[in-house]
Amino acid sequence: MNFKNNQEVKLDEILDFYNGKKRPKETGKYPVYGGNGILDYCNQFNAEGNSIIIGRVGAYCGIVYFEKNRCWISDNAILAKAKRDVSSKFMFYKLTSMNLNDMSIGSSQPLLTQTILKGLRINIPKYQEQVKIAKILSSLDEKIEINNQISKKLEEMAQAIFKQWFVDFEFPNENGEPYKSSGGEMVESELGMIPKGWKIGSINDLGTIVSGGTPSKKKEEYYTEHGIPWITPKDLSLNKNRFISRGTIDITEEGLKNSSAKLMPKGTVLFSSRAPIGYIAIAKNEVSTNQGFKSIIPKNNIGSEFVYQFLKMNKEIIESRASGSTFKEISGGELKKIPAIIPSNNIIYRYNLITIKISSFIKNNEEELEKLRTIRDTLLPKLMSGEIRVPVEEEK
Repeated sequence: MNFKNNQEVKLDEILDFYNGKKRPKETGKYPVYGGNGILDYCNQFNAEGNSIIIGRVGAYCGIVYFEKNRCWISDNAILAKAKRDVSSKFMFYKLTSMNLNDMSIGSSQPLLTQTILKGLRINIPKYQEQVKIAKILSSLDEKIEINNQISKKLEEMAQAIFKQWFVDFEFPNENGEPYKSSGGEMVESELGMIPKGWKIGSINDLGTIVSGGTPSKKKEEYYTEHGIPWITPKDLSLNKNRFISRGTIDITEEGLKNSSAKLMPKGTVLFSSRAPIGYIAIAKNEVSTNQGFKSIIPKNNIGSEFVYQFLKMNKEIIESRASGSTFKEISGGELKKIPAIIPSNNIIYRYNLITIKISSFIKNNEEELEKLRTIRDTLLPKLMSGEIRVPVEEEK
């Protein structure tokens, strides 16, 4: 099928649609796609590759995924395959830009059907331009994925170091050997054997615990787009980064003064204390939060990295101390009681010298990721609409 530039077509002229099927029970190597991405892995496939997967029902209705290899499409998704002279990857980006959820039917349980999809009309450029556009956007997505993997590996490394030093007590001794297994002196404590010179305390010994607050929603002058960063647990649910600078909305100086919200310094470790418990992030600058947080301003000799990893390592213990009927919440008083093994100042200092470099790499990587996502999200609608055109060599 030869398209004229920016030709209008119906989706069923350029895509073949298939309903997914109930997944096989046996596990295997092929990813199983549902409405919210990869659910599991099975031993069979019902799609060869270069598959466009569209969420069919429920909260993930209309979300679009692309799988270049064999996979299984479950009955919560629809499979779309590109016809001749149509780029699969281009159509993935095109469908992503179309907000397909808005085309669904049903209110309590949104549903997207093949009939709805087939009837949608779009403008599509010539095949060569489709390929060029897809290549630009794919390059950005590939770089984003590489950076995500780098951040993941760095985070795993940081967690491993914390566990090795402060759980297994295998920090390097003066000879560079693992302390405990090399015969380092251990003493009894209420939490078991700990290295000599260490002590038992609580989270309260790691830093100052600060609660947040919400300025009155009835006062418009308390809120602004550019003011004092004010963060809610929802912001951390959307932003999975280790570091955060602001949420979706800021508050004004007046809003801060007329609420229980407090301005906290750079390096404060934010910990959501309810709905849900356990979102964690480090403030990149001065921030405030709503009452859904019990944040910790680390003591100077402790540092943000130690507090961050301690909270991650002890999340389940903290959750077990929470109370409440409607939803569980950990109070500031109860959080202060969470026991903590306090290392010697020398060990903390050495630990921070190592991990500050890892932390800095993660921070820089996350900032680059934000820039890449912004570029991709800016380019996507402009390339899809034809507002930005890519040069294509003339056919000879």
